[in-house]
Amino acid sequence: MPGPEVGNVFRRAGIPFRSVSGWLRQESAWRRIEQWIRAAHIRAALRHARHGLMGHVYPGMLDVQTDPTLLSTTFGSHVEVLEFDDLRHRVERVTEAETRERMALARQVFTLDDSVVEEDFAWGATVSVALDRLVADFELDSLAYYHRGLDGELHERLGAGMILGASLLTARGVPAAGEYELRTSVAQLASQSVGAGGSFTEIQALDFEDGVVEMGHDGPAHLAVSARDPLLRGLGVYHGKRGWGVSVEFDVQHGPVTLLGLGQDADGSLSFVTSEGTVVPGPLLEIGNTTSRVDFGRDPGEWVDAWSATGVGHHWSLAIGHHGADFRAAASLLGIDHRQV
Repeated sequence: MPGPEVGNVFRRAGIPFRSVSGWLRQESAWRRIEQWIRAAHIRAALRHARHGLMGHVYPGMLDVQTDPTLLSTTFGSHVEVLEFDDLRHRVERVTEAETRERMALARQVFTLDDSVVEEDFAWGATVSVALDRLVADFELDSLAYYHRGLDGELHERLGAGMILGASLLTARGVPAAGEYELRTSVAQLASQSVGAGGSFTEIQALDFEDGVVEMGHDGPAHLAVSARDPLLRGLGVYHGKRGWGVSVEFDVQHGPVTLLGLGQDADGSLSFVTSEGTVVPGPLLEIGNTTSRVDFGRDPGEWVDAWSATGVGHHWSLAIGHHGADFRAAASLLGIDHRQV
């Protein structure tokens, strides 16, 4: 058996060594091989990705600020820096017929709540058509965006109209994240590449009586992971920030889930941070957010303390199934740390 012999020489030569030892009909060996194949899919997706970054960072959110060059040097990804004017230019060219067609599609995909204002719905549909063209024109594989705006001027209206189109993009495999969260859109793409979905998520509340962490976010959501028909709800405020319009609300499918976030250390190095849990039933907030109750099998406060200590930001990807081993293997291929909570 030459495994130790080869492993020793590779290590002394500075060459990463990984192996799967087994026999031809051994199911456990094939499961390990499949894991490395999924990890290779993640590495390939990030190596060749074109990440759109549109607008500006949310003021004061120091944890989400990311050096775009760091993604290129770590993964090989390209970050395409965009302006909201790139979107405005395409919105101005959307026809009324295209807007009506997109509204019809949205009615097929979503259940519309009575709170949805028709004018806001139409605007979201118009922005959705323009977003599709933006993604196609710049050949984007993901999109992170934010624009604060002021007093209802056009760029603020564009930011307020993003959620419908960004959710439809995410559902078809082009993950989108609000709040200029570039690292989270990367995590969503990694989740998407193994067929696990990947919805923009953060902590909403801790339920100490039931022992669960309530998670979700307003903004773009991965429709494929919803436990029911997603709801479009009209909002007057987005997540405590400036904004209005239509937002997506649903609960993630009940069962096993994996969180994947990108942490960053003092030296700038990135890491994969994961945690596996289970989405369980129970009462949910009806606030136009994706919201799920996640049981990590431990006290919610203890879990949050451990999760916060990893260097992860306050957003991450929520994916269907348990994929911690896949992300650990992908981190090995990418040459970054993996931290499991």
